[in-house]
Parts: sequence; C-alpha cells; structure tokens
Amino acid sequence: MRVAVFSSKPYDERFLTEAAAGVHELTFFEAHLDAKTASLADGFPAVCVFVNDEVNSPVIERLATGGTRLIATRSAGYNHIDLEAAQTNGVTVCRVPAYSPEAVAEHTVALMLSLNRKVHRAFNRVREGNFSLEGLLGFDMAGRVVGVVGTGRIGERVIAILRGFGCRILAYDPSPRPEVEALGAEYVAFDELLEGSEIVTLHSPLTPETHHLINTEALSRMPRGAMLINTSRGALVDTAAAIDALKTGQLGYLGLDVYEEEDDLFFDDLSNVVIQDDVFSRLLTFPNVLVTGHQAFFTEEALRSIAATTIANFDAFDTGTKSGNELRAPSS
Repeated sequence: MRVAVFSSKPYDERFLTEAAAGVHELTFFEAHLDAKTASLADGFPAVCVFVNDEVNSPVIERLATGGTRLIATRSAGYNHIDLEAAQTNGVTVCRVPAYSPEAVAEHTVALMLSLNRKVHRAFNRVREGNFSLEGLLGFDMAGRVVGVVGTGRIGERVIAILRGFGCRILAYDPSPRPEVEALGAEYVAFDELLEGSEIVTLHSPLTPETHHLINTEALSRMPRGAMLINTSRGALVDTAAAIDALKTGQLGYLGLDVYEEEDDLFFDDLSNVVIQDDVFSRLLTFPNVLVTGHQAFFTEEALRSIAATTIANFDAFDTGTKSGNELRAPSS
C-alpha cells in the first residue's frame, strides 16, 4: 500500500522503513499536513500523521477527494483529528494506543529531579566557571506527596518509580485501577489531590472536559511553592494562569514537555529565527521553569514500538481486517 508520511524526520524514516520491510511503499514528507499540503497525498490510499499535523474537516475532505481512505497517527493522542469528519467522508482513523509507557514516565521523573536539584541551572553555571551552590538548594524526594492525575499505563509507571523514591502517592482518575492501588497509591477527589500534593504530574488525555484542567482556580488550591509537571497534552494547562502563579510564587516549579500552542514551535529547528509566541518566550525567562520540546516519548524502544504498531495498522487496513486500534467519533 502507498502511504504518504507527513511531518517526517530522519528517525521516522529509519524506524518506519525498517518496520515496513518493503511490504508498503512509504513516501516521506517533511511538511506538516494542513490545507496547503493535503494535495501531496493525492493518489495515496493512506496517510501517516503526527501530533502537530492539522487533520481537521477541510483537510480530511481534501484527502478523501484525493483518494485517501486511511489516516494513521503515530501517536496515542488523537485530539488533532476530526473523527466525525473522517466518518462522514468514509475515512478510517487508527492510532498507536500504547508504545513505551516507560519512556514518558522516566522523562516525567527526570523533569521533577532536574527542577528540584536545579540541574539545568547548575549545568550552565559550571560551564561558566561558577561553582557557587547559592540558589541550588533542593529537597529530598523521599516522603514527598506527589499527585498523579491520570492513572493509565504511563501514570502507573510514574507511580511505580516514585514509590521507589519513597514518595506518598495521591491519584485521581475517573476510572480507578486496582493495579495502581496495589502499588500503594491512594485515589482521592481531584480537589483533594491538588490541595494535598507538593508535586502534581499530569497524565490525562485532552478532551473538552480536561481542557485547561489546571487553571487559576486549580493552581490556587495547590500548596504555595508546589511543582507542576505536564508530559501529556499542552492544553491541560492554562499557560497564562501558570505564568501568573509563577510570578506570585504560588507555583514554585514548572516542568513542561508539551505546550498548548506548540504546533508552530516543536519538532523544528528555530534557533535562527525570532520566536513570535510571547507567552512561550515569557515562560523561558523563569529560572524555575524547564521546558523540553515534546521529547518524552523519544527513546529507541518507543520509536520501534510506534513504527511496529503503525505498520500493523497499515497491514490490517490493506487486508480488510481490524487492527483493534481504529477510532470512531463518540456517539451523540
């Protein structure tokens, strides 16, 4: 099957080509998929997209007109895809529901440790010959209360790691899991989690209900000086509210691997241009903020797993079977 792969990087080409093993004809485009680039997919029965591609109703209509019948996203999240439009246009949508929860969980804890022990600041100081310890004081993770919002496979792995540090875990999820409780986590109401946690880490999908889950009110409920980590979806956090909380000291640390307006920033080299996003630029001025560019998933094991599942999705569609990773619009 011929597949147009959008937003492709050298690592995408490497792992997808290896997984395809010559069974599918993959054409790689560096361009993001949007209304202007959708014509590149003309004649391709399938397109492969990523989180920053624009897969809205007009784009899906254009893809369908050009002969596309499958949209495969190489991500677990699918809020960038209009499932209703896909259904209307007879286009199948599938995803990679799980790849390496360890990758994201370990990066999450790396952000916590880096912010706590000011590793990012210490690195720059030492390079400049400054070996002063002033301003680098951290705290022991042992005994700290960490609130984990969302206890799917990634949240579960975060809990397992933090329990190893000796942390007490509060958890919130609309669907509690016995496996998580077996790790020693205590399920509580969302507000109780916010009020009782010195560190809050987000592992929820982005839905209309979770959009700006962390807003001014939520931040005000957290203990003064608490840490917030988001390696899930950018729009879970109201960035403007987080900046206000940082300015007052209500929020003591902020670690982000995702950002609600990341589409025009992440995955591209912008080192020679002036970033036009004033909110993002303001974030970078805080010494207690650490931002990584959506790299939590970026391990060899995760990329290999993503590629394998994506190719399996192509295989199933090509043979008229189900992979089990298909998505449908929610019933009204």
